[in-house]
Amino acid sequence: MGVLYDYFRSTDDGAAIALMDDLGGGPVARNTAASGDGVHGTGVVAVDAVGFKWIDPPVALGQLVSFVRDAPWRAGLVQSRLLWSPEEEGPWLFGLDDATRDTLASISGGQLPELSARWGRIDEFAHSGPLPEGELVPVIEAIAGLARRARDAGDHLYCWCCL
Repeated sequence: MGVLYDYFRSTDDGAAIALMDDLGGGPVARNTAASGDGVHGTGVVAVDAVGFKWIDPPVALGQLVSFVRDAPWRAGLVQSRLLWSPEEEGPWLFGLDDATRDTLASISGGQLPELSARWGRIDEFAHSGPLPEGELVPVIEAIAGLARRARDAGDHLYCWCCL
């Protein structure tokens, strides 16, 4: 089964928390594909979101951020804060730091092949060896596009997750 992670943008923490009430606790990215435009509606609430499995903020996403920054990965590189959790077992809502948003927003098309190759070799993805060349390009494009739209609108990034 695995852990699900939805990344989305919102104006502030209060609006992101209110979204959890509007969506009955999530998920935020409904009927999404990593290569889609990320804008999804529920009939009442429209959310700019992308949904991924196993791409957690501190480790997997943190390693992508470290590659973009050309810096070593370390715990706490992607700073997050718990904003909402109705129960101990989740789901959970985390706010991500704007430095992470801005780093992801800075990814250019020319960086995609190298980032995909490097990211595809991390332990979290390469259980049976490195992922095929270019496989993570659509994922990187989706998260970078979301971050770019958030930055350009003055919004912040959030991560909803559940078991």
